[in-house]
Amino acid sequence: MTHEACMPRRPWDLAFTAEPAEVAALRRVMRLHLGAWGLHGTVDQAQLCVSELVTNVITHTGRGTPATLAVSMSGTYLRIEVHDPDTRALPTLLDAAPEAEGGRGMALVNAVADRWGVQLRPDHKVTWCELATGLSTPNGHVESPGVSRAEALLGVYTSVKRPPRSAVHRLSAGQAEDVAIAAIADFLRWLRVHGYDVDDALDRAQTHFEVETGAAT
Repeated sequence: MTHEACMPRRPWDLAFTAEPAEVAALRRVMRLHLGAWGLHGTVDQAQLCVSELVTNVITHTGRGTPATLAVSMSGTYLRIEVHDPDTRALPTLLDAAPEAEGGRGMALVNAVADRWGVQLRPDHKVTWCELATGLSTPNGHVESPGVSRAEALLGVYTSVKRPPRSAVHRLSAGQAEDVAIAAIADFLRWLRVHGYDVDDALDRAQTHFEVETGAAT
């Protein structure tokens, strides 16, 4: 059983005005989208890059400048782009002095991103960076032992929904409880990396459980 191609990550973009108040809002949007994409481990670096790229537009192009944040997958890398209309103010990597109040923006991007650059278009420029995600394929998920165990369990559960009672009885009560809890944790990891809302899944599972047990009594 495989779920390698079950997470389509479609490109998206968002127009904004280059103002300091927009930075926090764009960081929140990035966190929500990456959560939906199952890329929780990339959120901090992505938010930092968004902050610095947008602040760079505010500082060097000017407040009130119309700009666009565009996010997509570049192979297994997360690509973040900020488009603005000024083709003259090009971001540069400066060696800022420790006491300097500015000049560290692109140095921070350079430190956390795997690569970055600037593309000049006829009517605007694109400042971009790419972050490694740990994905096995662009539409796959981040590999981890828990997720792999859940994949295997899903395969078994799909073919045989309820295991033979003899298999369960070979475990002590404590062992069976530990195995069940570990399995639940693995399933929650699987849901999380595939972009599902874990709290919602737990609520639905609880409701399903209560309905079944209520019907049984």
